[in-house]
Amino acid sequence: MDQEKVIVIDFGGQYNQLVARRVRECDVYCEIYSYRKPLSEIKALNPKGIILTGGPDSCYLEGAATCDAELFNMGIPVLGLCYGAQLMMQVLGGKVERAANREYGHTDIRIDSTSPVFTGVPEETTCWMSHFDYISKAASGFKAIATTGNCPYAAIENPEKKLYGFQFHPEVLHTPQGSSMIYNFVREVCGCSGSWKMESFVEDTVKSLRDTIGDGKVLLALSGGVDSSVAAGLLARAVGKQLTCVFVDHGLLRKNEGDQVEQIFGDKGGFELNFIRVNAAERYYNKLEGITEPEEKRKIIGEEFIRVFEEEAKKIGTVDYLAQGTIYPDVVESGLGGESAVIKSHHNVGGLPDFVDFKEIVEPLRMLFKDEVREVGRQLGIPENLVSRQPFPGPGLGIRIIGDITAEKVVMVQDADWIYREEVENAARDYAVSAAAIDGIKIDPENPDYSVMKKYYPDWMPDQYFAALTNVRSVGVMGDERTSDSAVCVRAVKTVDFMTAESAEIPFAVLQKVMSRIINEVRGVNRVFYDLTSKPPGTIEFE
Repeated sequence: MDQEKVIVIDFGGQYNQLVARRVRECDVYCEIYSYRKPLSEIKALNPKGIILTGGPDSCYLEGAATCDAELFNMGIPVLGLCYGAQLMMQVLGGKVERAANREYGHTDIRIDSTSPVFTGVPEETTCWMSHFDYISKAASGFKAIATTGNCPYAAIENPEKKLYGFQFHPEVLHTPQGSSMIYNFVREVCGCSGSWKMESFVEDTVKSLRDTIGDGKVLLALSGGVDSSVAAGLLARAVGKQLTCVFVDHGLLRKNEGDQVEQIFGDKGGFELNFIRVNAAERYYNKLEGITEPEEKRKIIGEEFIRVFEEEAKKIGTVDYLAQGTIYPDVVESGLGGESAVIKSHHNVGGLPDFVDFKEIVEPLRMLFKDEVREVGRQLGIPENLVSRQPFPGPGLGIRIIGDITAEKVVMVQDADWIYREEVENAARDYAVSAAAIDGIKIDPENPDYSVMKKYYPDWMPDQYFAALTNVRSVGVMGDERTSDSAVCVRAVKTVDFMTAESAEIPFAVLQKVMSRIINEVRGVNRVFYDLTSKPPGTIEFE
């Protein structure tokens, strides 16, 4: 894209996509590249700044990921994070060695607020540390601009060359002032204007899709989730009835969701496209019989998606393009675009298999993060209740059922999930109605304006919440009888970017009501657990 950009150079850090996301929050476009990419090619991209990620290596060991010293002499501002900061020192003549005391988690830090990267940041704050090594000696021309109890160079700078390094991770939400620090680097040090806007993205993408597709036919995998729905909206605006959306109801959707998808995108919906619903539940259950490993489930479900599309393509005639709702975290987590290990496979990442007869793949959202996708949806006029819908994994409830999958288990987790989400939503709605009333604003609880109601949601309202069926069976007592039934786990997280998350503090009274209803209304369940795990170290999904 012909616009100002910041480049993230990936050394295998687990937060690389989050670094890019934080840059995008500054209204600056950002892409991730491997440290193996030739420096000449990086320079040719004409970046206004470069950020070096963390990584699993010790930079002083033979064979560790490294970079050319020329990177720091190109006149382009550079910010190193954790391993990136250590590598900067190692390459430029400083010293990095094993720390006597590892720092991990929330750490008190004292900063020099006169540094341009710390403008507006309190002199005493906290940060998120995760390192075994530390900078014991700064390279010539650098000075410390932040310290902790165990780290004399928690942050360093060479302002003349516009080189900066943080031993901590400003990109994670656990560093409260982290976003401000990245903003300072990107907008102030690098001089970026902040021209990356969703309005221009929609306009440019629609034009690009028209140019690419021409009069060709397009087949889109429509799940009804945010990503595929926004992709459908973009394609419908670009090529209209040239688009056929195939909605595969694999029997692993949330309760009643299949019918909701058809209501929105079917003949009676407001989209100019061709809609096909394929009811394939039995087909999927047969394929998944006896499969327990989550990654294997993902691959089976993904392959079956391709098979269904292939069959539908044959029915509708020649199809030139396969469109998919791939977004940037999908790409990164699949081990593409940088150096990160594969976290999980995504059925819509990696191009087309050789045996699928399409000309080309179209991924209009490939470079966007989730919240950017939502904003595009709003620009397209997609209803807010769909745009803000909770993320739902491509494999659906297949990975929210621990162990093998059966039709009976699907019904159990659908019902438990429905109850959980209903009670959380009811409690949040009631809170919002009361809070709005204090400001003199009336919200109709039966037909609320969600754009207004969301402003009054309680602080505990989670960004994603769902029920999962565990493979735990335990003894219980219901009535006068001993039971040996299943346990349901309910999860709720607060997050901005869905790459870091904290457990939501749902009121205990709400959880008690959820527990009571699930045990009484869902046959075969006698226990309910609440998952408190943050991300990291866990993932948002329970699989």
